[in-house]
Amino acid sequence: MLTTLKNAFKIKEIRNKLLYTLGMLVVIRLGSQLPVPGVHREYFSAWFTQQTGGAFELLDAFTGGSFENMSIFALNITPYITSSIIMQLLTIAIPKLEEMQKDGEDGRKKIASITRYVTVGLALIQSAAMAIGFGRSGLLQEFNALNVITVIFALTAGSAFLMWVGERITENGIGNGISVVLVINIISRLPEDFINLYRQFIQGEPVAVGVLAAVIIIAVVIGMIVLVILLNGGTRKIPVQYAKKVQGRKMVGGQSSNIPLKVNTAGVIPIIFASSLFQLPLVVVNLVGANPTGVWGEILNGMNSANWVKPSAPWYSIGLVVYIVLIIFFAYFYTSVTFNPLEIANNMKKQGGFIPGIRPGKPTSDYLSRILNYIIFIGACGLTIIGVLPFIFSGIFNATVSFAGTSLIIIVSVILETMKSVESQMLVRNYKGFLND
Repeated sequence: MLTTLKNAFKIKEIRNKLLYTLGMLVVIRLGSQLPVPGVHREYFSAWFTQQTGGAFELLDAFTGGSFENMSIFALNITPYITSSIIMQLLTIAIPKLEEMQKDGEDGRKKIASITRYVTVGLALIQSAAMAIGFGRSGLLQEFNALNVITVIFALTAGSAFLMWVGERITENGIGNGISVVLVINIISRLPEDFINLYRQFIQGEPVAVGVLAAVIIIAVVIGMIVLVILLNGGTRKIPVQYAKKVQGRKMVGGQSSNIPLKVNTAGVIPIIFASSLFQLPLVVVNLVGANPTGVWGEILNGMNSANWVKPSAPWYSIGLVVYIVLIIFFAYFYTSVTFNPLEIANNMKKQGGFIPGIRPGKPTSDYLSRILNYIIFIGACGLTIIGVLPFIFSGIFNATVSFAGTSLIIIVSVILETMKSVESQMLVRNYKGFLND
């Protein structure tokens, strides 16, 4: 990785893209420190400290601490991520959007434009809920219409600006801009996380205990990183053979290819969907200031990840079991709406392709579906391990960090994809140099 970056900086065009990306990331981190006008930041920071490990922890990790600091980037790009997922699902459900997606570059531009409008709409809704819900509890220095409107516009503008920055990075920088913005926010919390782990498990302990704790922490982190890399890189290649056919006076075709089916076909989406379902009721309860008791109170406690795997209250771990079931369900659901074996089988048939030993058409579709079901289960199990381990360590050892689980998958996958982007641009540049010579 370091060798790739070193070689990339030797090429002026790529060096300029890297510096542009770094410059934009500096702007993001500076903006994360700018407070929203009229907000009582000390109150919100104290309130958030009491919520650590609960419904808002993932949101704060995605925003790089901007949510806890209640800066103008408090919403960050979470509205864009949500709108992108919504549009991706609607593309499958609405024929007109599906036609747009198949319409080439123009269609994708139209969908991107709609996604931007949906992003702004979601940002307005979320910022209004925060301004009114938290404002009643003391977030605003003075709870009045002017301050509420100011907060709504500040948070919405911050989210829209970050969406614009992400698109500019994609256009003029390196990698997928939205993913890069998300990763730099998560990475910005790593120093604080490691400092907290040091203070909790190493500082003040005997040397032998401290060394053992450090070794265990490093081993767990490295083990999870390796598992994420294996999960992201794992593929099942389905061999495809194309029949020979005559075009004019020439015999063409006959070549071999393959269909790469990723083990983790749904990426991090199943964990995000499952987490969102659990967090939504808790967020609503916090915003309206309710305090349910009795059966409803117990249900909400079971949905709070901070209560899972706690020896003092093992019954709340039923929520973790439901969470695991949801991860597996969404892994199958998301793959089913984004990957169509029948369409692939029909396209192969039209192009004269077939899987050796499998008849074209429906038998090919059934074969792909069967293989896909196997690898989805493997991928879902891997996602479950990565997603559940942080809750186990949090419940038993009270070790809460922002880089575990969902965040770790995002960090590793985006870094790998960005490095591939750098390498591909270096390769294209070398080809251009060869052709120009």
